[in-house]
Amino acid sequence: MSKQPDLLQGTLDMLILKSVSLEAMHGYGILLRIQQLSEGRLLIQQGSLYPALYRLEHRGLIKADWGESENNRKAKYYRLTAEGRRQLKAETDNWKRLSDGVLGVLKALPEKS
Repeated sequence: MSKQPDLLQGTLDMLILKSVSLEAMHGYGILLRIQQLSEGRLLIQQGSLYPALYRLEHRGLIKADWGESENNRKAKYYRLTAEGRRQLKAETDNWKRLSDGVLGVLKALPEKS
């Protein structure tokens, strides 16, 4: 089995923002959504997720409301704010520029002498 890749700093925040932009969901649901959308290539640990959710909520990028989960337990449901939507767009644009740059380097062929 291959090693789980490390996420670049800030990437987890972007993945969370994207997940909650699709629909309001609780923390564990966010973990599952990221795993599902990445086809199992990204596995987020709860110890990383909950501090990130707190940070994003504190910055006003997401808002939490209490609700009831699928198994009838009390859970915080997170949704994107207008500021979070702007931040997601900016981070997505930056990510595309970065990944295009990295791909450009990786596609380079050796010079012929």
